[in-house]
Parts: sequence; structure tokens; C-alpha cells
Amino acid sequence: MTVPKTGPTVLHTTVTAPLARPLLDELTHEYRTRYQRPVDLSLEYPADAFAPSRGGAFVLLLEDGEPVAGGAYRRHDAATAELKRIWTHSAHRRRGLARQVLTVLEREAAARGYTRIYLKTGPRQPEAKGLYLAAGYRPLFDPTAAPESVGPLPFEKHLENPRP
Repeated sequence: MTVPKTGPTVLHTTVTAPLARPLLDELTHEYRTRYQRPVDLSLEYPADAFAPSRGGAFVLLLEDGEPVAGGAYRRHDAATAELKRIWTHSAHRRRGLARQVLTVLEREAAARGYTRIYLKTGPRQPEAKGLYLAAGYRPLFDPTAAPESVGPLPFEKHLENPRP
């Protein structure tokens, strides 16, 4: 008898945790390669922007103790969480892991009282654009325009808040 695999486990952690480093290093390399410019994620937002005490979260999906995907949100305003750093390790793509990360982050943001999620993705990331459209995010730009003419591609999604 085979035991069915239950899927990845969710770990709430920080962007500075050693387990997060391989994913964030690969994400940095991907950005540098796609956009051909230096990237330093630690300068974009301080690590504490994703701390629960500041209205944020950072999660990793783990398989056999190893990170396979992750993502974060930070407080954008009182009603809005902003997604950042959604990433799937290159060896684990095309398995729906980024969608799982989105689901976890959306549920947690709603549970914290956020009613809207906002995000921006780069114009050279068609996989991300496809993910957000498939997950019900509304583009805040003309999706028929050439992505490079738009710049960062903003999206939003309204959440159902489970709080009474």
C-alpha cells in the first residue's frame, strides 16, 4: 500500500531565515538575468516590512524540509496587502506551487482583516502575469498593450473577509 503524498507544508518564517536564502538568491538571479541590471531585494523593502507585527507575512512551502516555493505580503494600506517575492524554485515549477502560495497568502491576509490584495509584476515575467490572471486578479493596466510599454504590471483582487 502506498501512502498518498500530502503536499508541501507551510512554514511561517522571515526573509532573513536561512531556509529562505536559496529561493531569494534564485529570484535575484532571475531578475538580474531577465532585466539585465543589478538587483538587491534587501534594499527594495526592509525585512521587517513582512513581519506579522507590521501587518505582513512571509511563508515558504517545504517538501522534505527543503523550500520549493514562497512568497510574502506587506501592509500597503489599512485595507490592502501587497504581495511580494512570489517564487517557485526552478526545479519545482509547473506543479501549481505558486498558486498554493497565493492561496495561503490570500487566506492569511483576509484573516488579518485585509479586503484587497495589490501587486506589481515585471513586464518580462509572462508566467507571473498568467498566474495572476488565472487566479482571478484584475489587471490595472491594458492587458492588450505590450508589457514593456506599461512597465510594472499592477493587479488587484478583492478578498472575502472571514471576520464578522
